[in-house]
Amino acid sequence: MALFRIDRTSPLPADEAWRRLTTWERHADVVPLTRVHVRTPPPGGEGTVFVARSGIGPVGFDDVMEVVTWRPAAEGGGMCRLEKRGSFVTGWAEIEVSRRAESGSAVVWREELSVRFLPRFLDGALTAAGRLMFGRAVDRLLASGPPRPHA
Repeated sequence: MALFRIDRTSPLPADEAWRRLTTWERHADVVPLTRVHVRTPPPGGEGTVFVARSGIGPVGFDDVMEVVTWRPAAEGGGMCRLEKRGSFVTGWAEIEVSRRAESGSAVVWREELSVRFLPRFLDGALTAAGRLMFGRAVDRLLASGPPRPHA
């Protein structure tokens, strides 16, 4: 089991950072060799189920996730918890976005990740790989494109 935490700050307003991090399909744009399919109809929120398919051709695995907590960042802070329900990858992830006092936003991504059949002695390597991969994904999601105009 890998347990890790990623902390980032962003010049984006909290609601825009939240939107970028929780538009699940966008994760396919920043995680190599991954496609994302949302199984439940919009709007998102608690009960949303999506699958991140990682691999090349027929060789790969599905990371099935369900949103179990959903508090959007409309008031300057938000929190989302995902439960990983796949047969190969299990665990959870929490994404928190808050408004920073000076400007922009702060992001905390916590994750507990288990990969079936992976020996426990490789937990340290899985933790390092998870921190690197998800850290890069968070950085790319927050950096991609200009902020959406507000209504």
